[in-house]
Amino acid sequence: MNTSETLTFECETGNYHTFCPISCVAWLYQKIEDSFFLVIGTKTCGYFLQNALGVMIFAEPRYAMAELEEGDISAQLNDHEELKRLCLQIKKDRNPSVIVWIGTCTTEIIKMDLEGIAPKVETEIGIPIVVARANGLDYAFTQGEDTVSAAITHRCPEYKSWIDEKNRIEEKSLSVYSKQNRDDTFQSPNHPPLVLFGSVPSTVASQLDSELKRQSIRVSGWLPAQRYTELPSLGEEVYVCGVNPFLSRTATTLMRRRKCKLIGAPFPIGPDGTRAWIEKICSVFGIKPQGLEERESQIWSNLKDYLDLLRGKSVFFMGDNLLEVSLARFLIRCGMIVYEIGIPYMDKRYQAAELSLLRDTCKKMHILMPHIVEKPDNYNQIQRMRELQPDLAITGMAHANPLEARGINTKWSVESTSAQIHGFTNAKDVLELVTRPLRRNNSLEHLGWTNLLQPTMI
Repeated sequence: MNTSETLTFECETGNYHTFCPISCVAWLYQKIEDSFFLVIGTKTCGYFLQNALGVMIFAEPRYAMAELEEGDISAQLNDHEELKRLCLQIKKDRNPSVIVWIGTCTTEIIKMDLEGIAPKVETEIGIPIVVARANGLDYAFTQGEDTVSAAITHRCPEYKSWIDEKNRIEEKSLSVYSKQNRDDTFQSPNHPPLVLFGSVPSTVASQLDSELKRQSIRVSGWLPAQRYTELPSLGEEVYVCGVNPFLSRTATTLMRRRKCKLIGAPFPIGPDGTRAWIEKICSVFGIKPQGLEERESQIWSNLKDYLDLLRGKSVFFMGDNLLEVSLARFLIRCGMIVYEIGIPYMDKRYQAAELSLLRDTCKKMHILMPHIVEKPDNYNQIQRMRELQPDLAITGMAHANPLEARGINTKWSVESTSAQIHGFTNAKDVLELVTRPLRRNNSLEHLGWTNLLQPTMI
């Protein structure tokens, strides 16, 4: 624990015990409904996808493996012709609006020129092809989504003018009004266009849209969009704001390549984070927030049972998916003590607002500042955990069973990646995940099975 009033950062040289970033296919192919993902790699990549995604071939998922064989690696086969053949088959069978090529470690090692081949194949088959090198050279598996989103950013149409768009919407609104005798179908925004980036389920996106709509803020679009044909327009007059802390590459691309204006806000995870996220967007557009304090208070009162269970408990983040800082901040606000925040990679510029909220939350709750350890050494972490004996460790799947054997409750961090954790209404789902091991132990104690809670190995 950090006894100072400022956050301290350390950097170790540990291994990256995490999923491969090509696992982003698992949620992105469901998010972009008219897409097809082609992972170009070896048998190992195929085994990983089959086991990690758990989708049977009978379900006909919208992704596939282009398996590299000896002829590909030794350059005896023509990469262009092979990939063209596969894409033509995909077009015939599924006819997607876009094909996303996912590069892997092998394509990096053999220097396969995917960016050079893609435009030629795209012209020949008539379907857009996006190249994303979401390989194991990244720090965390969630950065696979970051790579794909950054690549799709280049395909978004150019935004012309906010005034022209406003006039177009007003004309459309008047036309609809004259036909249907109602004027609430289209509302002309009184602020520049806002695009949110980050892959979340459509229900979560609708919830966040609704929260902003309550503040008279209209969301122009999402990146990635639910359909490739509905990508938002980007340009100098467009404001963008992220919903996930692992999208630093996308944020950089939006600012540097598309000249968008980034709204640096905390991430909408937990009632406190969601309120701060909305308040930041409102402040940028010069809008005074309405009813946010009451909205947040209502959510906290609904979480009372979870807060009673978590208050005073300690948690240790080993680091896995780059959501650690946001989740730690939320749990501190719930009354927990965070000993350490391990994180595979920290972009302090992109997460500046989140780090500031973390610091303010610790001061508000009168809790010591946690250590933030980038690229943590897992051996050193286990030694620190042995001394601290936290009530809960949020860790990757590789360390869960060994820690459980040492008497430490664990929760897989990957579950927070697939769960709905954004916005006011989903705060309960986050705490449901976190408290499950603690509730299980309470149930075992009530049943008198305390021997099951004793460590078998120290």
